[in-house]
Amino acid sequence: FQSEIGFGKLESYIKLDKLGEGTYATVYKGRSKLTDNLVALKEIRLEHEEGAPCTAIREVSLLKDLKQANIVTLHDIVHTDKSLTLVFEYLDRDLKQYMDIYNNILSINNVRLFLFQLLRGISYCHKRRVLHRDLKPQNLLINDKGELKLADFGLARAKSVPTKTYSNEVVTLWYRPPDVLLGSTEYNASIDMWGIGCIFYEMASGRPLFPGSTVSDQLQLIFRTLSTPTEETWSNVTRLPGYKEHIRRFHEGESLRSIAPRLEQDGLDLLANLLEYNPEKRMVAHEAVHHSFFKTLGENVHKLPDS
Repeated sequence: FQSEIGFGKLESYIKLDKLGEGTYATVYKGRSKLTDNLVALKEIRLEHEEGAPCTAIREVSLLKDLKQANIVTLHDIVHTDKSLTLVFEYLDRDLKQYMDIYNNILSINNVRLFLFQLLRGISYCHKRRVLHRDLKPQNLLINDKGELKLADFGLARAKSVPTKTYSNEVVTLWYRPPDVLLGSTEYNASIDMWGIGCIFYEMASGRPLFPGSTVSDQLQLIFRTLSTPTEETWSNVTRLPGYKEHIRRFHEGESLRSIAPRLEQDGLDLLANLLEYNPEKRMVAHEAVHHSFFKTLGENVHKLPDS
């Protein structure tokens, strides 16, 4: 019996419902015969020659090394001739689904708890020089205990931000920072921090902050809200490749307080630091974790072990 099932064997897992499907990958809810626990089975078809496996293999190699409470656990890898199946811990829903259940109204305390966990997970990644690069509510998983975990590292470490993921979803522009939208290729961990700012706003306000449909539309939404950047507010912005094309007229912008009225001063301060135009001045994860917005969680949250 033991030889029939075990790690690395497809027979060890029972497929239940299909959770999602793309060009290369299908995700199933499943059950492990080894532990009887629910798992998520991400099955990547290998007959496509178009680079799907390399994004999958990138995800595997990254996740094997990332072991932290706020990052989804990769339990097993099953390799057959036709497919590569990644076996992840199963979480009940993603943040988008969670917000839908509660009609997009989360208590500020829940916003604080989720944001803290997101920052803890990303701080762990950044310390290990891993960027996520596709943070959005659909990639943040939440279980019934209220634990939040980062998932979908398929784009992490790729050299450029592609327009399609390997499950063929269009990579959303909504959480992409203005420096990248304006053609900067020299991005670093700051790419994730802007996205976290957008997600913070979305949790606190119940709607996406910048739901653009094209690069130009995305930038206009950002500028109308935060004002058009100038050399004074963002040094060297005029040198970015897309500057001339996208920055034609000046918008005054609005105050963060007027667009996020549920946040108190410490929350607005954290939001402003995450939505900083200049990537070099944008707040980094390990600073953000210690921001006064999280003071009410108590000192002990910083002593939590990674596992």
